[in-house]
Amino acid sequence: MKAAQITKYSKVIEAQVNEVPVPDIQDHEVLIKVKAAAINPLEMLIMTGSVKLIQDYSFPLTIGNELAGVVEKVGKKVTGFSVGDDVYTRLPIEKIGAIAEYAAVAASAIALMPKNLSYEEAAAVALTGLTAYQGLHEELNVQAGKTIFIPGGSGSFGQMAVPLAKRLGLKVIVSGNAESRDRTMQLGADQYLDYATQNYEELLSNVDYVIDTLGPKEFKKELSILKRGGRLLSLRTGPNKRFAKDRKFPFWKQTLFSLAGAGYDRAAKKQGIEYRFIFVRADGTQLRAITQIVEANQIVPALHPQRFTIEQVNEALKLVATGRPKGKVMITF
Repeated sequence: MKAAQITKYSKVIEAQVNEVPVPDIQDHEVLIKVKAAAINPLEMLIMTGSVKLIQDYSFPLTIGNELAGVVEKVGKKVTGFSVGDDVYTRLPIEKIGAIAEYAAVAASAIALMPKNLSYEEAAAVALTGLTAYQGLHEELNVQAGKTIFIPGGSGSFGQMAVPLAKRLGLKVIVSGNAESRDRTMQLGADQYLDYATQNYEELLSNVDYVIDTLGPKEFKKELSILKRGGRLLSLRTGPNKRFAKDRKFPFWKQTLFSLAGAGYDRAAKKQGIEYRFIFVRADGTQLRAITQIVEANQIVPALHPQRFTIEQVNEALKLVATGRPKGKVMITF
């Protein structure tokens, strides 16, 4: 089978398409014939070694974190899935490999595809859906009636986070580009700010929760609009001591993350705010809950109009790394 692989961490974002054996499955796994795999900014972080303290890989490494496809084979201890099922998944971080013709995936990480989505659309939902679900439920522990702001929330993450947050009874404010306004409001956002003409720091205050999608340059601005006792959750800014402790990393790693995140923790604590960082994990049970939300709200994620084959993987990676895709970038099989 064909698989997109790297042989080392490198600042050069480039993969090779290699012929490799179809993977054998363990008793708790299923073999999936991949129909579509998504490319995310996470691919760049993995390929450059930026997250190797969180998860280090051996090489050659087949890249790719989310896919949709058809169950080809089922392990002896797997229940609930059958050959021929349409499924989707965010692969377990310790065993990625979505950009390949076949993938062996733990059954605990997969779910049946939402009935209203194509393979490409389903593959685009798994990672962002789980990030939003875990962020709202586990990291922020949100309470109905409170306000959440998602700067840069007009992209693929916001497409899942907005309806999930509304379902939990939150007032949802989003900033993004002008062309995404109508789509984001239709998903349930209560207020939308055009980042090109409106400065959220001047317009917002006493916000309960912020989910940061933009990174370190926005950190101080995001803190400034939160009320004391609020929480700031980042997908981009960087891990800290709490992140390492929650994941029960060894002491030496906890020390490193404490040092790396100390500046963010100090700045947040000074304003009575709790800073958290999320690195999404696979969870089939949560994916099933997301499936229900997607079907009930008829959510259809935006996809970049051009589809790529596995042979065009470097073109697709470059688009995500340096371009401005108009939706999730997909490799189709």
